[in-house]
Amino acid sequence: MRGARSSGARRTVVVIAVTVALACGTACTSSGGAADPAPSADPSTRPLRAVERATARAGSARVESTTVMGDELSLDATGTLGWKNGLTGTLRITYTGGTTAATMRELGTTAMEARYLPDAYYARMGDGFAAQVGGRHWIKYGYADLEGLGSGAAGVADGMRETTPDRTVKRLLASDDVRRVGEATTRGRRTTHWTGTVGGTAGKTEQTVDIWVDDRDLLVKKVERGRTESGELTQTAYYSDYGAAVSAERPPAADTADFTELLGRTRDQS
Repeated sequence: MRGARSSGARRTVVVIAVTVALACGTACTSSGGAADPAPSADPSTRPLRAVERATARAGSARVESTTVMGDELSLDATGTLGWKNGLTGTLRITYTGGTTAATMRELGTTAMEARYLPDAYYARMGDGFAAQVGGRHWIKYGYADLEGLGSGAAGVADGMRETTPDRTVKRLLASDDVRRVGEATTRGRRTTHWTGTVGGTAGKTEQTVDIWVDDRDLLVKKVERGRTESGELTQTAYYSDYGAAVSAERPPAADTADFTELLGRTRDQS
């Protein structure tokens, strides 16, 4: 019986970490690996094209975000992400509510570190989890392996790339109803507010994207709202320190378990 409980706990953590990767990375993104959307030819969106270029050129930023996905989870994430040579960076993720947070508390942790590399996503779990998997603290999720899971995990790598500021603007430029809302003060800075609706992937409704841009054509804030199978999803992100150095070291192999190995082990023990 104890082995069955341990197996269930391992599988739960593996699945939770995938869910967090999706929530933090893909949020309400819509392309899911589709071809780049065609930009709007409307001359009124010309300022947004300047924003897309500026954010792409900056290449990195410090990110603070809050994500809520129905009753399943709510979490905060802080760290630095880069997007010049694939998605890279490190986030500190704290579970603040929902059924996922309750489950994680039972497993001895409500926080994890996430590292994003061009080919994989790594999640560092707590000591309680490590004790069940030979002392290893990290779980590796190769993007190619995630593609084989189906459902929401498919396209996770492309979805993560879509959340970078330049890609957010690109999706807005393809919106049929993108428009300038007005001006606002955002974290003490004068910003221009833009909004638009972007299409959803299969099984998801359309999503609303709002951005606030400063006088350097850089995003200060982004809010995405949509609906997933788990309920309403809202993500609010703040960006600062554009061009900041990005650190994303690959964890030691001896301290890392591959998620395919863990899933295979739990299936064998079930």
